[in-house]
Amino acid sequence: MRIRDGLLLAALLASPGVGSAQALGPSPLVVGAYAQGSFIIAHTPAVKHLAVSHPTGFELNMQRQTNGSEPWHAWYRYPKVGLALVYYDYHNPVLGKSYAATAYINKAFWRTHRQEVSFRIGTGVGYFPSRYDQDTNHKNTIISSRLNATIQTRLEYDVALTEHLGLLVGVGLNHYSNGATTKPNFGINLPTVLLGLNYHQQRPVRPLNTPPEPLPADVGHTFLNLSSSVGWKQRNETDSRRYLVNSVTLAVGRRLNRKSTLVAGVEGFYDRSLQAQLRDTARVDDNLPDVKKAGVYVGHELLFGRLAFVSHLGFYLYNPYKSNKFYYERLGLKYHFTERLFGNVDLKVHRGAADVIECRLGVKL
Repeated sequence: MRIRDGLLLAALLASPGVGSAQALGPSPLVVGAYAQGSFIIAHTPAVKHLAVSHPTGFELNMQRQTNGSEPWHAWYRYPKVGLALVYYDYHNPVLGKSYAATAYINKAFWRTHRQEVSFRIGTGVGYFPSRYDQDTNHKNTIISSRLNATIQTRLEYDVALTEHLGLLVGVGLNHYSNGATTKPNFGINLPTVLLGLNYHQQRPVRPLNTPPEPLPADVGHTFLNLSSSVGWKQRNETDSRRYLVNSVTLAVGRRLNRKSTLVAGVEGFYDRSLQAQLRDTARVDDNLPDVKKAGVYVGHELLFGRLAFVSHLGFYLYNPYKSNKFYYERLGLKYHFTERLFGNVDLKVHRGAADVIECRLGVKL
């Protein structure tokens, strides 16, 4: 993997009130169908032999216009939220086909009665029937597991053909990877052009001028988070075992405004795959260094009600076994189940390469 998976908006549609309209009336729907054409980026020499075909795909999606039924709708000037089903044929027997389901947010930054230019970003799960297998499909260095995370970014232009029908053209990037859960895991990156039709339940959309509610009560307040994570990873292609990875984190944060929280913390890591790696390369009589690590990080949380997109940059302070660079990054989703209890799904990254997917549970103090 060479770009960060990330992980954005997988739980967005489950956030209370997203797309619900209650006293404000029903939110308009948009239903779309698009054809897609792509090519595979040869982002590392190990995938050059697969970056020769031109994948084609098809997408069906449904999105709903937010209308102010939740405070964050006004904070972000009323984006759309949607679900999409995406199919790709890679026209290569090594890669085969893929199927994906994604949740996304679509933010218009220019809109008239007949035209709209918007930016879309989302994430979800992709399924690949054809994957790496040492005996039957050893050339597939891109995908080694059937289930993969996917992230999409896209710039779209929609112009009205009739009162309800719109022509859509766009350019985007689709990425698939399993976050180093199994290896090889170089991932697949698909720059994409698309052409299709949108059916608009209502066009033009009614003016969306509901003013933001007063500032949330916790703006300007400082808090503590205590959390722990677990993850599993494969060491390399020849070792099929899954190794447990743990971390413990203590963080302090401060909410700056409606959209942003800053955080900083200390954390410790125990990656058991490093222990196996060290034993493979060391002599029996060596004094083996400690594979545990400890570090500090700073980060930001972009807030969507109970949901937040998190981004961290960390530095190892205790790192006796130099298995990686001195810094790490983390991207993920955080969701507050209650005022105190939260969960995360995070991707920890070393220099743009996935290290482990962390499943985190914590409390806000």
